[in-house]
Formats: sequence, structure tokens, C-alpha cells
Amino acid sequence: MRGWRAGFTLIEIMLSMALVGLMLVGLNTFVFSMGELWGKNSDLRLFDQHVRAVTRYLQEAVRVATLPPAGAPNSTPIGVQMITPANGASDNLITFTLLAGSRILNWPDRPLPEVVCSFQVRDGQGLYMLWHSDSEVRYTEDPPREMLVSPMISAIQYDYFDADFNRWTTEPILRKDSSGNPLVPQRLRIEFKYGKLKREGFVSLPTVPQGMVNLW
Repeated sequence: MRGWRAGFTLIEIMLSMALVGLMLVGLNTFVFSMGELWGKNSDLRLFDQHVRAVTRYLQEAVRVATLPPAGAPNSTPIGVQMITPANGASDNLITFTLLAGSRILNWPDRPLPEVVCSFQVRDGQGLYMLWHSDSEVRYTEDPPREMLVSPMISAIQYDYFDADFNRWTTEPILRKDSSGNPLVPQRLRIEFKYGKLKREGFVSLPTVPQGMVNLW
């Protein structure tokens, strides 16, 4: 009876090493491709989360501005004003007042009420909230403070609802009436951009119903 052969031949070892090498190459390719795919999906998820969070924040800000007592019957708590920021480029901006202020605004001293806020998009920089308090001594002299809301917002467009034709119209700039006064849109169309990713968020600009009972 022949004895059992121990060990492997050189050919068997080389074949085994070749098979292991092919498996490692395939595994590495799979891992790197999954990592790349996961990274892309992660960017997409984070971008979508950012879009939703910023849109909710802007919607809540304008909603609070229409609550009593600011939102008195037949009032227009959300309007358009000519604002001159620190960079000196004056523009007609969507403007509203937060009577109780906002806890996220970084005041140099104690927070003040009656905070006048505006939205301004700057090329390559994002959306800024310009804000200062009507209670400040130099309210009319000093430019508003600035807070970067999102560096991923590339533009704001304005949606107007035409009741006669029952349709929406999107304008790149604020529409004006026959006297040349800018009109407040019913909705803001917020454009987000990050690399090749693009999204839109919608912020409704609520109005105060006529004859609303003021409980304050």
C-alpha cells in the first residue's frame, strides 16, 4: 500500500496563489466600487437633508412673522423693501419682522425684539439673512447684520398665482405693478446646488386673512 502523499506540488501552490490573487482583486474592486457608490449616496442624502432643513427653517420664519400681533387683520407682515447691506448693493428684498426676535441670531449684546429680516442671494456665496432691530438707536444709519443661511442656495425665483387663469407663473425678479412698485409673490422657489446636484425648495408666503380676529 502506497503511503499518503504529504504536502503540495509547486504547480498546486502556484495555482492556489493565482486563485487567491484573483479573489483578492475581485474583492478589492467590489469594496472600492461600493465605497465610491456609498460616498455618492451619502452626499446625495446629506444634500437632500440640507435642502429640507433650510426650506423648513425659511418657511417657519415667514410663518412666525404672520402670527398676531404682527399679523393684524388686513395687514401685510411680509413685504418688499429696499435694503442696503454692508456691501453697499441696495436691492428690493423680501422683508418681514420677527416681533419676538430669534434665538439663532447672534447679537453682540442682549437680543432685541422687532427684528427686521430680509433674504438676499449672493452669487457664489449663498443665501444670507440680513437683520437688525427696529429698536436699535442707529437702525436707520447702520447696515443690517448678516447671517449665512446656506452656501448651497444659488438663486431665488418668485412664483405668482394668477387667479384669472388659475395658474402659477415663475419670475426671475420681483414682478411690479402698474406704478412700478414690486409685488410680493405667493411663493418663493429656492434653488439649491452642490456640484452636479440640484434641488428646489418651496416657501409659501402666508397672508393674513381679511377680518381675522386678533386675540392679542
